[in-house]
Amino acid sequence: MRPDDPLLKILVCPLDKGPLILDEPGSALYNPRLRRRYPVIDGIPQLLPSSGVPISDQELAALSTLPRQH
Repeated sequence: MRPDDPLLKILVCPLDKGPLILDEPGSALYNPRLRRRYPVIDGIPQLLPSSGVPISDQELAALSTLPRQH
């Protein structure tokens, strides 16, 4: 997935329905409110609630530098 992908404007977290942030390499979508990461496999976001994985404090620090997307 690319940062300029129009899908990013409409994709939301399956749990809280809030916006997601694309990580730097474009391999995952991140929900900062729930601290969960959803993988992007072959350009397809995996947005099932069971696909989200909690992130560690170390990963959170790295993700906090990502630009916010609306």
